[in-house]
Amino acid sequence: MGLQLINIGFGNVVSANRVISIVSPESAPIKRIISVARDNNKLVDATYGRRTRAVIITDSDHVVLSAVQPETVGQRVLSHEEMTDE
Repeated sequence: MGLQLINIGFGNVVSANRVISIVSPESAPIKRIISVARDNNKLVDATYGRRTRAVIITDSDHVVLSAVQPETVGQRVLSHEEMTDE
């Protein structure tokens, strides 16, 4: 099982093996997670100044902000897994 990278927009990628969840940034608990990650220097903003549409939480407690819809990122993860299964 090699390194699997998922495109999260604007040429940025994350390791698919490290992703715990991909969620929308709208709820108060997710906003708190973002705030705590920012305070702990564990926040990666990959939005290039655009609106945050997806929050990616990793197993290393890093939080990655993306300007791509959560459904789109999820589909990229699934399609990448299907390609590696073949």
